[in-house]
Amino acid sequence: MKSPAAWQIFFLVVFVWYILMWTMLPTKVYKYSWNPDLKEALNSTYFREQGTNLLLFSFPIMLIAVLGCVYLHFKKQSNYESVNRHSNWRCFQRLRRPALVMWPLGVVSAVEVTFAAMFLALLIWSLGNYVYVGFGHLHMRPGVELWKLKFRSVSLRLGYLGNLCWAFLFFPVTRWSSLLPLVGLTSESSIKYHIWLGHISNALFAAHSVGFMIYWGAMTGEMSLMLEWSSTYLSNVAGVIAFVMALGIWVTSFDRVRRKAFEVFFYAHHLYILFVWFYMFHVGVAYICLILPGIFLFMIDRYLRFLQSRRRSRVVSTRLLPNGTLELTFAKSADLTYSPTSILFLHVPSICKLQWHPFTVISNSNLEPHTLSVAIKSEGSWTQKLYTQLSSSADHLQVSTEGPYGPASFNIMSHEALVMICGGSGIAPFISIIREIIHKTTEHDKKAPKILLVPVFKNTTDLSMLDLLLPLSGTPLDLSNLQLHIEAYVTRETERSIEDGKKQIQTKLFKPIPFDSPVSPVLGKNSWLCLAVIISSSFVLFLVTLGLVTRYHIYPVERRGENYHYSFKILWDIFLVCACIFASASVVFLWQKRKISAERKQIQNFDFVTPTTSPGSWLCGGDRELESLPHQSLVESTKVHFGARPDLKRILLECKESDIGVLVSGPKSMRHEVAKIFASGSAKNLHFESISFSW
Repeated sequence: MKSPAAWQIFFLVVFVWYILMWTMLPTKVYKYSWNPDLKEALNSTYFREQGTNLLLFSFPIMLIAVLGCVYLHFKKQSNYESVNRHSNWRCFQRLRRPALVMWPLGVVSAVEVTFAAMFLALLIWSLGNYVYVGFGHLHMRPGVELWKLKFRSVSLRLGYLGNLCWAFLFFPVTRWSSLLPLVGLTSESSIKYHIWLGHISNALFAAHSVGFMIYWGAMTGEMSLMLEWSSTYLSNVAGVIAFVMALGIWVTSFDRVRRKAFEVFFYAHHLYILFVWFYMFHVGVAYICLILPGIFLFMIDRYLRFLQSRRRSRVVSTRLLPNGTLELTFAKSADLTYSPTSILFLHVPSICKLQWHPFTVISNSNLEPHTLSVAIKSEGSWTQKLYTQLSSSADHLQVSTEGPYGPASFNIMSHEALVMICGGSGIAPFISIIREIIHKTTEHDKKAPKILLVPVFKNTTDLSMLDLLLPLSGTPLDLSNLQLHIEAYVTRETERSIEDGKKQIQTKLFKPIPFDSPVSPVLGKNSWLCLAVIISSSFVLFLVTLGLVTRYHIYPVERRGENYHYSFKILWDIFLVCACIFASASVVFLWQKRKISAERKQIQNFDFVTPTTSPGSWLCGGDRELESLPHQSLVESTKVHFGARPDLKRILLECKESDIGVLVSGPKSMRHEVAKIFASGSAKNLHFESISFSW
């Protein structure tokens, strides 16, 4: 990749054009000057009323998505980001620092504050222009007062603003997408944007719906219009149904409900399928094209995830720690590479046939080319059932996987030092980072940054999680270049527990099953190029088939002066989008599946060292002679503090290196405490590295 800056400038120009169109959409200039000219030029017999919005609002994002895949492919091949990423973004470090730490927003950086303010300004600008233009052209009705018509006009425009939010709503939750990696984000780190947009859009849709109920019920006495499904225009009853679905999603998505009744939140959130269906019947084909890119890319992602999840993954082994944590190790394809802090979704039918749960990948794709491991803490009912099942005599576990999903690139080696602060199972992403640093220093002879790991545990048995820092496979490791120091804190115990130290780690190997496959990239080694083919071919196929259906099926009916049912046009759009995505994605997936099937035959038994104790258990008080140098090095670099909590501010401010990357993972209170230190601007040599979607 000779000129990545040129690619980035191109993407920026196209996106600015896209935002400009949203800015101009509610204005009088667009409505009475641009739109008529564009309709005359674009609303041909092939696309009719959809032509303008397809060109101005769908095409730019789809173009970025396709070319973004190509860019990320060549960027990955050239490994450009590992050399220049940090230096390019050095001047933006201050903007990436936490600027606000407050409920309900959580930890928000200066960049996020800026873009949130710009988006709110766009909403205010749009509402003001919509109302101004709408008040200037009210459709007077006999017996209806002017203020009532203005009330209806405002209620209608609030729905337009909700539609604007929905144009961006699906981007943060689309896992297989090039849009987020282009700006250095992942779906996990962007989930809060989805939550913000969801709350804003639901509030706007609620105001829109209640406004029309008041207008029809209390002002005009036409409440029967709520149940109208017109053949020539929009369906009102579809909007009512969509509003009911949105309320169900909204109410169950609040933090208190989500944490105390996850199943209620999980199943209620799937009402989005019905919501989108009826929402489309309510807004019509022209407005569907305004939000089409987000839905189109999300459907591609969702179908690819479905195809990947049909395969059963080969479980190689599990390590059961005495504190209720387990390490689950899968066989993986050598072609599957991923970055540290990646997430793997697991589905275990024997526990629940519908639920998928995300877990942090703790292995390293270079250090462990044939295995992939995740850490699972048994905290909820699902994980407790999994731990109990693996503790039994079962010799096989049927699991399906999705992912792993993670940052497109990960470069932490450029810092002079790293401070990793974690609580409990929050140590999991740091395990993958430390293993990555071990690989870099061993294979590429790079200088490792100084690492200060500050894990905070409740009990002595939790110290066994430190054992996960080293892989189980028995791969020879050279830790001589690893400058690692661990300051572990045990908060609920004041001394070492001898009894807990006697508890042993259980390691179990599973028998291979012929139908199980290694965890493999769903689109093969060149996944970004394959995704570009799927997006481009499915979208072009959609445009071609839509043009043919409109020109040779819909247009002849309308040319004869007959009514073509308005909802049937929407059905055609929905059917063609689904058919084109399923066809394109299935062809590429089946083409890649041949390679995966050939590799499945090569699965062999893996030989693992099966220790009964560990550095973690030795720290708990167990007396034993450490048999390996890596284990000994790990123990020697660890200091345990009992009955105390870390003074995080003191720890951070005492770090004197000029460039220190600070990462935090764990309870919300811990993350917010660290973020407040950054927000205060206490130390300029500290650089906040956000890795978690928990906020």
